[in-house]
Amino acid sequence: MSKIKLCTQICQDNPNADRQELITLFMAQVPGITYAGASTYASTVKKTFLADAPARAMIMAREEETDNEIAIRLEERFLVIDTLAAASCHSQILSLIISGPAGLGKSFTTEKAVKEYDPEGDKTIIAKGTVRATGLYQLLHEYRRKGCVIVLDDADSIFNDPDALNILKAACDTTEERWIDWRSETKMVDVDGEPIDRTFHYQGTLIFITNKDFDAEMSKGGKNAEHYEALISRSHYVECDMHHIRDYIIRIKQVVEMGMLRDQRNMTVEESDMIVRFIEENSHRLRELTLRMALKLADVYKLDPDNFHSLAKVSCFKRQSPKWNDGLI
Repeated sequence: MSKIKLCTQICQDNPNADRQELITLFMAQVPGITYAGASTYASTVKKTFLADAPARAMIMAREEETDNEIAIRLEERFLVIDTLAAASCHSQILSLIISGPAGLGKSFTTEKAVKEYDPEGDKTIIAKGTVRATGLYQLLHEYRRKGCVIVLDDADSIFNDPDALNILKAACDTTEERWIDWRSETKMVDVDGEPIDRTFHYQGTLIFITNKDFDAEMSKGGKNAEHYEALISRSHYVECDMHHIRDYIIRIKQVVEMGMLRDQRNMTVEESDMIVRFIEENSHRLRELTLRMALKLADVYKLDPDNFHSLAKVSCFKRQSPKWNDGLI
């Protein structure tokens, strides 16, 4: 039975369940469903699928997509990301948010556009990891001029810092002039130790790459929901639209076909195709379905091609639950 049919049956069996309860039920009872997928179904199935024939037809069409249709949809989505990232680099767009699962090409696509725009890295920076309010203010000041681009990649810790969120909203604002303020008692200095003004005119561009699904987060509510809504209102927002295992596998295949393993691991077309087939055949066993996994498998293959399957099984497969027998410690 398909995921959508299972979710529908769960809704029918639990007519009084609220949205969060449905998400919990979907995660527990629907094999292979992700949290994002469960959240999407919880928002659509109960309210529209059971009562609205057009909505039902649309959801079923997505569920029954062919691999070729999925490939076309993802190609279109990432072409849009590539176009908007390039436009951001050239100051045609001043704030861009790219949301989607980890390790499936958001950074790959964006970094490509940034490097084409600024090969020497004089006007751009890709900042990864933890970003606090003070660090964000300093970064925005350093890259405040028109033509400068800041890419915040995998910096979701920013959502736990209200001060950083408010600074981010100011940097993404759609007003004719964007002014960033720092009113804390902490004195700010730049990389050379020189004092930074407590107010400055920000003219740069900000690209934010995140694993968070803003739509799902807003629908859940919570203290940050209004911040997500404010950021979407101020920015161009693109969601990668990958919620199923098939989406992940097809996206990995697309990037490998673009030459990722050839360029980064010096693999032939035949070797690259073999890695993709291995991922397809063992998708339910691998620890993760990401481009990083494709690179790991390529490393294992290069290490010892003759024993590739054994090495991959031990180093890249999820641990299987042991079957406990009497007397086993």
